[in-house]
Amino acid sequence: MTATGRKPQVSQYGSVDPAPPSTTSELDSLTQQLCDEDQPMFQRMRAVFALRNQRTDEACLALCQGFSSTSALLRHEIAYVLGQMQNPAALPTLIERLEDEAEHVMVRHEAAEAMGAIGDRSVIDALKKFVNDPLPEVAESCVVALDLLAWVEGSEFEETEW
Repeated sequence: MTATGRKPQVSQYGSVDPAPPSTTSELDSLTQQLCDEDQPMFQRMRAVFALRNQRTDEACLALCQGFSSTSALLRHEIAYVLGQMQNPAALPTLIERLEDEAEHVMVRHEAAEAMGAIGDRSVIDALKKFVNDPLPEVAESCVVALDLLAWVEGSEFEETEW
């Protein structure tokens, strides 16, 4: 229970989200809410979770538009939910975020982990490029993502020097 007496909702992904999903399901409206820098962060987060819950390519691509936000917190959350969705449509954008060395470290880290969670081996080369990144959060996330991809493939897990 929260201090207000409300019980936190567990999402269909097993997570307790920092905001409840928006009650609207209209893709254009949610995309606009997500990308509107004048909206309160809470409302933008509600759009993130509503789009995630739609589980469609269109919703996934709408979420990718949110990476234009000035908020590193929002971009990090978007990368996280793209990993939850496990939709390969997000991979080009996630690779872009990982490769952008001007991107906030926590967004790059979350993009790498989302790439591993999606489970598509086409990202191996992109992840390998950053296993020695000077930022340990990025490098370690790439190693974790590569190990996850190996595990998903059914390989016997052992620590690998990438």
